[in-house]
Formats: sequence, C-alpha cells, structure tokens
Amino acid sequence: MPTTFDLFGTLVAAERSDTPAEAVADALADRGVPVPDDWTVAYREPHEAVPEGAEQPLPDHVAAALASRGVDADGELVREATLAAFDRPVAVRDGARKAVVAAREHGSVGVLSNCSVPGLAERALERAGLDVDAVVTSVGCGWRKPDPRAFAAVADALDAEPESLVHVGDDPSTDDGVEAVGGRAVLLAETPLRELPELLEGRACR
Repeated sequence: MPTTFDLFGTLVAAERSDTPAEAVADALADRGVPVPDDWTVAYREPHEAVPEGAEQPLPDHVAAALASRGVDADGELVREATLAAFDRPVAVRDGARKAVVAAREHGSVGVLSNCSVPGLAERALERAGLDVDAVVTSVGCGWRKPDPRAFAAVADALDAEPESLVHVGDDPSTDDGVEAVGGRAVLLAETPLRELPELLEGRACR
C-alpha cells in the first residue's frame, strides 16, 4: 500500500517571503544579473501561455520576465538565484516522522509537491532529515495537483498503480485530486498526522 505525502504544510513548515519578487531580485543582483527598475511589475506579468494544470518552472518565468525588459541573463545564474530566493529554513511538523515510519511499514513512501522551483523540495527534505522512496514535484513532472497526471507520475515513480495510493495532505483543493485516479485522500483537517499510523493499520487490515 503506497503512501504519498504533500510536503510544505504537511510534512514540513517553511518560512515564506511576503515579497517573492524582491527576494528574487536580491538573489539576481547578488549574482551580478541586472534587475530592471520595474521588476515587480515584470515579475507579476504572465510572459508565456501555460496549459491548464501544467507547471511552469519559476526560473523560466524569471528569465522571461528579464527578457521582457531587455535583460539576457545566463540560465544557470537564473536557476541558482531562483532557488536561493526561496530556500528557507524548514521545521518538521509534529507527527511527521512517525507518520513516514508508519507508512513505510505498509509499503513504499513518496512525496508529491506542488513546487515550481527545481531542487527546492529535495533540499527541504534533506534539511528535515526525512527519507522517502521518491520525490515528485510539479516542476519535475510538469503537472500540478489536483491534475490526475501528477498523481499518475508519483505512482509511476513508486512502481505502483494510481488507484492504490493513499495521499496525505493539508489542502483539499489540491490533495483531493488523488480520488480522480481511484486513490484515497487523507486530509490533515480530518486526520492529524499523529493519527495516521492507526488509520494506515486499519486500511492495511481490510
């Protein structure tokens, strides 16, 4: 019985910048990338059409925003700056470690996270010291929860069928998407992490 977890807000709590455009601007400037005077406006503007349910990598958006103002920046610097802008300390949420251990007793364990910054989810897990079998992000697979293709991607990464997934998350608007592929959603508002071991034990015994 494979179990997947949302990451931010479920397994870990992370600081979030109230001014992401400024955070990205500072990180770009630190790397010698010229920042346009109207950067906040450029950052908020859409620069590429994104299909419904798809994820646009944030470095691509940042590069497009710079290009819209005549700045041709090195792609690697943009990727480094974008990661640095959102790479903040994380804290493991109460009950998360025990929940992951309990899930592993019943099968493989994965993380499925809506995250547009390449490498951010992996770095958060490393900092938190949480070990899982697979990490699938929206930026990695191309699709954001609740799109069924996101859940299909994490099932594939775990060598499992989508309908066998138990997905644990804190946001009904995204994490409920597992039900569209036949899996079961466990929402923290209804089942806190500390109660997950008992729930999984009961499900495994059915």
